[in-house]
Amino acid sequence: MTSISDAFADDLFAITLFVESLARSEQFYGDKLGLHKVFSDDVSAVYSVGSALINLLCIQNSSELVAPLNAASSVTTAVFTLRVKDVDAMAASLVDRGIAMLNGPQDRPWGVRTAAFADPDDHVWELANHSI
Repeated sequence: MTSISDAFADDLFAITLFVESLARSEQFYGDKLGLHKVFSDDVSAVYSVGSALINLLCIQNSSELVAPLNAASSVTTAVFTLRVKDVDAMAASLVDRGIAMLNGPQDRPWGVRTAAFADPDDHVWELANHSI
């Protein structure tokens, strides 16, 4: 019998983040983070990061994706981790681009160096030097 995890492809395909202001989020992900935009329309913008996509969707247009639940804004319920070779150098680069670190760089008890920042809608992103 095939396990359920075998049914998934090797990589994460996309993350959809609900945003209050598409223009503000495009400025953050495109200009400040320097990600490549692969699609946009009046209510969404999609950026590539590695082999995955970050879909920014106006929160007003999110109901069909999460119904019967309601999308909430400014509630931190997850941390998204980006693997980088040098956490300190990447954190310094982001600070130079006007992005404030929430914490770090710091060594974590589980052997990973991390630093965290938030986007304009309080989605938290972590830089980490995971080797696995």
